[in-house]
Amino acid sequence: MTTYYIGVDGGGTRCRMRLTDENMETIAEDVIDSPSNLQVRNGSAAYGSILELTDSVFAKAGLGDDAKSSAHACFGMAGARLKSARQSFAERKFPFASVEVYDDIDIAQAGAHEGGDGAVLIIGTGSAGMGLIEGKRHQIGGWGFLVGDTMSGGILGRELVRLSLLAHEGLEEATDLTRAIMARFDNDGDRLMAWSFNNPDARAEMEELHQLGYSPEPSGPVPARPADYGQFAPMVFEFADKGDPVAKRLMQFEHAAIDQYVNWFKSRGAKSIAIVGGLGQRLLPELIERHGPIMCMPKKDSMHGALILARRQIQSA
Repeated sequence: MTTYYIGVDGGGTRCRMRLTDENMETIAEDVIDSPSNLQVRNGSAAYGSILELTDSVFAKAGLGDDAKSSAHACFGMAGARLKSARQSFAERKFPFASVEVYDDIDIAQAGAHEGGDGAVLIIGTGSAGMGLIEGKRHQIGGWGFLVGDTMSGGILGRELVRLSLLAHEGLEEATDLTRAIMARFDNDGDRLMAWSFNNPDARAEMEELHQLGYSPEPSGPVPARPADYGQFAPMVFEFADKGDPVAKRLMQFEHAAIDQYVNWFKSRGAKSIAIVGGLGQRLLPELIERHGPIMCMPKKDSMHGALILARRQIQSA
């Protein structure tokens, strides 16, 4: 029977899947723009994304449903730091021969260093750090938007929105950036608060998941998600280039958060720290200038890391 491997990278705003043969040669892959954090809707959004991608990827590969039972899968999911979240997600019904669920930081590290030693920082919608140093696993952060994610685009965007509202009320100095944010809400604090408490995009996602049978029907307000705040993060870069004081203040805020993680890994003997995630990639030239050649690009992507871990599980079985 032919053996296949499946690698999944489930992030805060999208989910990717890659199917390979037993030699790790790519057969097909696909991506869906859907939040896949296991802490969002109790993992139902991620579950729906993976099932949809499975059908798409196997169809692209020209393989029938029977081939799915010959595939060994590894899912690296945002929000999977909690062991209980990983276990409950792995217990859902999937059509594969085996399923392993990891935190997304594990597949990022495996891909960035091709299964070897080294650290990785995820700096995207969420944020976290993990490293293998002389074979020992070290993890930091990854506690989620509500109590963690200090390096993330979600937190950066939320801080921008918060400062913009303060400036709108005259408690902070208004700048072109804060005015641009408030203009998105017609310069109305009530509209901004309503957007944060009962976000239309977040509600639409829940209603879609309900229609698909993955989530209960929303019965109350649906608050803005990390991705909803993260959409404002690019504006920080745009206005920082123009010298906007609030944008520059937020860039300092972001670098201070990253510095904590970099110094934590340096103190534990990390020799290389790869940066993954859209926000991190955008900051990488500044991070190299700030911290030196210890900062680097990943050798392979997170999906390849998931495939490394999927094959490793089979080889060690």
